[in-house]
Amino acid sequence: METILKPWPWYVSGPLITLVMFLLLYFGKTFGMSSNLRTLCSIGGGGKYCEFFRFNWRAQRWNLVVVLGTVIGGFLAVTYLSDGSIIDLNPRTVSDLAELNFAAAGHTLLPPEIYSWDYVISFKGLAILIGGGFLVGFGTRYAGGCTSGHAITGLSNLQIPSLIAVIGFFIGGLLMTHFLLPLIFG
Repeated sequence: METILKPWPWYVSGPLITLVMFLLLYFGKTFGMSSNLRTLCSIGGGGKYCEFFRFNWRAQRWNLVVVLGTVIGGFLAVTYLSDGSIIDLNPRTVSDLAELNFAAAGHTLLPPEIYSWDYVISFKGLAILIGGGFLVGFGTRYAGGCTSGHAITGLSNLQIPSLIAVIGFFIGGLLMTHFLLPLIFG
């Protein structure tokens, strides 16, 4: 007998996120991936080159548990909790992506036009990765946190700066989708 797995419904995953947020708030912690990356950079010696990475990372050891949990959780979800199905894209989205030369839209989770090694090691691929990495790093630092930190922790704490940051993230996503993506891939 074959077991068919389905994605976790919102009424399971939503309360689990709420439980994690409650525990973090109860213990005086915040959630966000950028703080985990800062801890990793500090461990790797980033403090020798940048003041931002000069801090007592041992006081932030719990961040390493979040990173480890993210990696292990992602592996377990894909390996044991996934039915292998792809995301169900709107036919209009598939059509719009096809116009931008994304041939596998709606058939694969990660489009090879961006994630194949042939693309990644090309000039265009490297420029997008390096430029995108710089912009994400700069934006995260400038906004004082990442999308998950502001959208989950900041909004849960009713912080106005997080609301402003999340609105900015959405505006940036819309600009990327409707203006920059067609310029890059059109």
